[in-house]
Amino acid sequence: MNFEHIDWKKLISSVVLCQLTGILGGIFTYNSISSWYVSLEKPAIVPPGWSFSVVWPILYLLMGISLYLIWQKGWRSPGIKVAMYVFGIQLFLNFLWSLLFFGLRSPLMGFIDILALWVLILVNIVVFSRISRTAGLILVPYLLWVSFAAYLNYYLMILNA
Repeated sequence: MNFEHIDWKKLISSVVLCQLTGILGGIFTYNSISSWYVSLEKPAIVPPGWSFSVVWPILYLLMGISLYLIWQKGWRSPGIKVAMYVFGIQLFLNFLWSLLFFGLRSPLMGFIDILALWVLILVNIVVFSRISRTAGLILVPYLLWVSFAAYLNYYLMILNA
């Protein structure tokens, strides 16, 4: 990688945007983890609580790098605006999940959101891959983790109905 050609302002802005989304969502999560969430009946496979605080910042970092790879292509390249809009919508849905699931304490609303989020991440991977294969591939771990999160959300919804 040639570090001379990196637009550091765009890279840092992309990563900070994604990390801030996680931090803002974390506000809703933090307040419910030690009270509401601990009282829920859990499915058989639930990772330890600390794993979420490790995995999500890494995923937000990858999302930021992926966003940067698209943004640095310039607004005039074909498909960039659509790709950026798709990214923005899925990032908003990512934030919204924390608000719905933890903030409103609604596994049902969280599940509806996470299904839409999953579809948007998949669309995001496709539109990013058309512009930069690397940018699309970087989002695959995010899709996999959200797939697992959807499984957890579904069973939390069913077990605690």
